[in-house]
Amino acid sequence: MRKETFKELLTPAENAVFKKLDSPARIQDFLDSLPINFELHGETYMSPRRVLRTRTAHCFEGALAAAAALAYHGKSPLLLDLRTSADDEDHVVTLYRENGYWGAISKTNHPVLRYRDAVYKTPRELVMSYFHEYFMSKNGKKTLREYSNPFDLSQYKLSSWLITEADLHWLVEALDEAPHLNVASQNALRKLRPASALEIKATDQKEWKP
Repeated sequence: MRKETFKELLTPAENAVFKKLDSPARIQDFLDSLPINFELHGETYMSPRRVLRTRTAHCFEGALAAAAALAYHGKSPLLLDLRTSADDEDHVVTLYRENGYWGAISKTNHPVLRYRDAVYKTPRELVMSYFHEYFMSKNGKKTLREYSNPFDLSQYKLSSWLITEADLHWLVEALDEAPHLNVASQNALRKLRPASALEIKATDQKEWKP
């Protein structure tokens, strides 16, 4: 079976957008320009095509668009799932590598779960850079518990996630069901100190409002 290509699947306008997103920093700048998808009309898991059309994205949708941009320029489209305790929300980022080091592209409405420069030796080292600030604003509880291995989107037919008009529930489920690793032992997690009132105040900001 002939391999699908970006240029044949995308419209000229879509190709023009992806052509400009030729570095992790430029991809992050593009995601930062998009208002957050607050899903005011119901849950969505939009493909990159729909993100470009609606000009909005939440973390999964932004990660997928970033992975598409990397793949467009010949890089591996890798997602990483950050899983929390049940009382908080998971987060998804896009992994990239430069000079053998790992970084992350991230779409978020918060100050801390954001872009990471490629200075981390391993995906785990990168994940742990999120640990301290991944806490709940109501009580300071640190909630990051697990993370996935790099999840390679190239295992799927390109058109199935790049240009589909359907919500990508199947892909979210596949990422959630992928093997995850613990960030720390249960004993260590039981001893976590909550974030201080100052830390909570300093990070309790939103970039976009509904």
